[in-house]
Amino acid sequence: MEAGQWSGDGDFTALLVEVLREMSLFEEVRVEDAPASRADAGYNFISNEVYVRFRTEPRPARVRWLGLIPVTRMVPVPVDTLAGLEARLSAEARVGPPDYSDDGLLQYLRAERVIPPYQTRGFKVVELVRLYVLPA
Repeated sequence: MEAGQWSGDGDFTALLVEVLREMSLFEEVRVEDAPASRADAGYNFISNEVYVRFRTEPRPARVRWLGLIPVTRMVPVPVDTLAGLEARLSAEARVGPPDYSDDGLLQYLRAERVIPPYQTRGFKVVELVRLYVLPA
């Protein structure tokens, strides 16, 4: 896992990365802070991006050599897809289904109220996590 461009903020992001590590489907998992993160007096908005690259396995495929002769070659194929990953994460009780998904990303939005000790006013933490699949 590469987290060199991640500040470490975001409890849900850390949980999501931990769950992804347990799956052993990936060649690469990279976490980065998104430029939208900001803090104000009443809230903290944390935006992180997670990039994953699925492991590949060689599988036979029929192709044409020189456009004429049919041959069988071993072609690397990813072990899963974004839709399959969405189903796995939705089944995971700690993560649950994404708030938004399409062909290119999964997006989670979590909010929690934090009341520090010895303070009368708390603040709200809003965490946005986007998960992208890198090409093989």
